[in-house]
Amino acid sequence: MKQAAKRRNAWVEGIAMLSGLVERLPLEFRVLYRQFLLRVVDLEALSVEADVLRLLGQFAGVLLLVSVLQSVALFFASESPALRHGGLLVLELRCVQGFLSGTMLVAGLFAVISWDNIFPDRRDVMVLGPLPVRPLTILLAKVVACGVVLAVGVVALNCAMGVALPLVAAGISGFPRMAAAYWTAAVGGAVFVYGAVLTVQGLLAWMLPRRWFLRVSSVLQMTAFAYFLANYFLEPTMWSPAWANAVTPEGQLRWWPSYWFLAVADQMGGLFRGPFVGMARWAWVGLSVAVSGAASALLLCYVRTMKKTVEEPDLVPGRRGWKGALRFGDALTTAIVSFSERSLARSKQHRVVYAFFLSVAFAIAVSTVKGIVESGARRPLTLGFLVATFVMICVAVVGLRSIFSLPVSLKANWVLQVTQLRPSVAYIAATRRSLLLLSALPVWLVAAGLGFGFRPWIQVAAHLVVLGLVGLILTDLSLIGVSKAPFACSYLPGKSNIQYMFWAFVVVFVPIAMEFAHYEQRVLGHVWRYALLVAVLGGVDWGLWAFNRRKAQTAVLYYEELEPVVIQTLGLAGARLSAPIEFEPRG
Repeated sequence: MKQAAKRRNAWVEGIAMLSGLVERLPLEFRVLYRQFLLRVVDLEALSVEADVLRLLGQFAGVLLLVSVLQSVALFFASESPALRHGGLLVLELRCVQGFLSGTMLVAGLFAVISWDNIFPDRRDVMVLGPLPVRPLTILLAKVVACGVVLAVGVVALNCAMGVALPLVAAGISGFPRMAAAYWTAAVGGAVFVYGAVLTVQGLLAWMLPRRWFLRVSSVLQMTAFAYFLANYFLEPTMWSPAWANAVTPEGQLRWWPSYWFLAVADQMGGLFRGPFVGMARWAWVGLSVAVSGAASALLLCYVRTMKKTVEEPDLVPGRRGWKGALRFGDALTTAIVSFSERSLARSKQHRVVYAFFLSVAFAIAVSTVKGIVESGARRPLTLGFLVATFVMICVAVVGLRSIFSLPVSLKANWVLQVTQLRPSVAYIAATRRSLLLLSALPVWLVAAGLGFGFRPWIQVAAHLVVLGLVGLILTDLSLIGVSKAPFACSYLPGKSNIQYMFWAFVVVFVPIAMEFAHYEQRVLGHVWRYALLVAVLGGVDWGLWAFNRRKAQTAVLYYEELEPVVIQTLGLAGARLSAPIEFEPRG
């Protein structure tokens, strides 16, 4: 009891000391840090009741569960007699490399989601500019806020594996050294990725005019998304130390940064007995360049280019030149589709959220391409390809539908309100076409391109027909009850829960997609069964389309999303009083 009391008192004293150190920081820094922490991720895009702690908790919960499950699997595998010799070392190598690669992916995705939030924006210049706050204080507050969020992701993903793997690999005696090596490599990999992104952004913001930077920034953001995912899914898998010696350092591994930091873990921990030590210098050089480049770029932006942010709007003006536009139907349909396409292309808020959904579809496509390339020959239509295409089209449709409710600019909603000269059914039909053209059709075309790696082509064509019908069904399902134009309605926060969405997708939709893919694979070789499947899917889609159209004929478009009116009562209706109430006269 006395020892427990002493430990508790030590914890209390440590927390009190830390609180005292925080209170000694300048007041301006503490206030700005709290405000910037709320703006690291756009809460209007990923709204969870405007609570950044809840948002971080949801992300951390998903990453923590992944880490715990992998750690438990490692403990059970380490007890297997079949892995007592070389097999256990291979498993440890793959665990370290896999988690380092995942940590760098998390850092890269965070850098893309919080794109240029660490740099001064219009609000910073106009609100903080007239105040007696030094630019260096603003910079440090933003750096610390972004660092806290990045640290939450890194710690959540590695907290369990960062303890389990050193215990399994080095035992109790070697745990401190191996744990220090593992966490140094994990933190170094995350800082390297985030610093490299900041370096590129800062140098472009310093060298280019603001208008050009806004144009290049959107392209660079999507390119970074694609690069991080492709790097994660295409990097070679660890097979054995001998394999690593055969390809390191002059071979292919030197092009993959996750193996650089695996070499750092090897250099500091000495677990793998030298196969990666020669590549550690790449990690240290890259980390030094990324940190120094990010620091220089941030200082240049805050000292020299901070005032340029008020010269251009956040939405980039259109280029001069050819004013023609593609036709997607009548004038109203063309206007709605073009408005949706340009909102995605020019608004950072919508682009980031939709790219987050598309990243899942892109990752699945990259994995499929990797399997086709490694096989070296055209294969029969596999179950994995069927499931992958179903998941891709579901993610694309649901992702785009989820951001249709996010307005581009609330001040511009009145333009669509005063120009509503046609019935609501025409607007809802144009919304449906926008969803099909911007989500289902691109994924369908990607699936058709991936289908060239499979045989026979007649079955691939048959699957594409089924995939198209599934896309139509998902589109019509997502539009049930929708009576608004895309990107033109105010948005109430507090509707999304990342954990629920993630686990609902994994637990509910993925098993359904696998069962449906099993059934489709069985009927592809039978003409009549396949025809029945197509007829059923077509009938379901026609029923959903007819239902939505009937509702749309009496619908009224709305542009302001209001909170539901909740009337609270005292519950006294019909209640019996046990005794009469007597009132005493005053005075």
